[in-house]
Amino acid sequence: MRDGEASVLTVRPHDSLTDRASTLEGLPFGPFDPDGHRTFELALREFVQRQARFDLGFVEQLYTFGDKGRDAPLADVGAGGARVISVGYLALAPAATDTDAPDAAWSSWSRFFPWEDWRRGRPPAVDEVIAPALARWAGASDERRNRVRLLFALDGAPWAEERVLERYELLYEAGLAPEAARDRARAQGGRPAEPAAFSVALGEPMISDHRRILATGLGRLRGKLKYRPVVFELMGDAFTLSALQKTVEAIAGVALHKQNFRRVVERTDLVEGLGRMDVETGGRPAELFRFRREVLGARPAGGLSLPLLRD
Repeated sequence: MRDGEASVLTVRPHDSLTDRASTLEGLPFGPFDPDGHRTFELALREFVQRQARFDLGFVEQLYTFGDKGRDAPLADVGAGGARVISVGYLALAPAATDTDAPDAAWSSWSRFFPWEDWRRGRPPAVDEVIAPALARWAGASDERRNRVRLLFALDGAPWAEERVLERYELLYEAGLAPEAARDRARAQGGRPAEPAAFSVALGEPMISDHRRILATGLGRLRGKLKYRPVVFELMGDAFTLSALQKTVEAIAGVALHKQNFRRVVERTDLVEGLGRMDVETGGRPAELFRFRREVLGARPAGGLSLPLLRD
């Protein structure tokens, strides 16, 4: 969390020919050295520390990305144009620690997926920009129209916050994601240019297929919130219930009912009061809590249900 937003660590890789940083952000990435790296995870931790000067905490393997034709960042450098397979990881940190690494920064995920942030209600861009564009793409196809309706909560369909990847892939398939034009150019044998100017409603593009990887990670994290106590990996040693709620809301992209959320937390028996107050909230002092990590070794621990704040 940084300034009230769930943030992702990004880098701007340098072009090997010009030695200039990319104009687009990407996720930290690097090659696996079978001789120098004992495991994939150790390789991950090493190149993230080297690129961003940041030490990772919680890490879990996410997915393997190897679709034919993907614009892999190392495909033309040092690999002879060979097909590149990328193993993605989801990593969580309790604080967005400042990094002094050049071209590394913490960026709110909503910059890349603005249609996913429903904390202040339904984003106007869904109905004003995205839905009309997808309607033109869907045409008379019932299958396409139904996918659009279900994924973007049209015509009374409920919003399913964990389907981040499916929504991004639908925008990509419809040619609305800026990366789609770049990848088509590559498939046709041209040199892929960085995505052109984009609509704010469609989010900022990233290098390669990193926005797809980020969508996979965000969707996985949103799903895990409900069945594993993973949100506590993003909290410090002491926190208020208000800070915990804001963290869940920032990840899930939805507003929660305050009293009902606190009841949910109390029922899980995963937190306990520390007997002291946080006086730096800028308002009424709030009680501090801690995550009962010892519970994880004693019994299976679930996640937190999301009691939505209804209009």
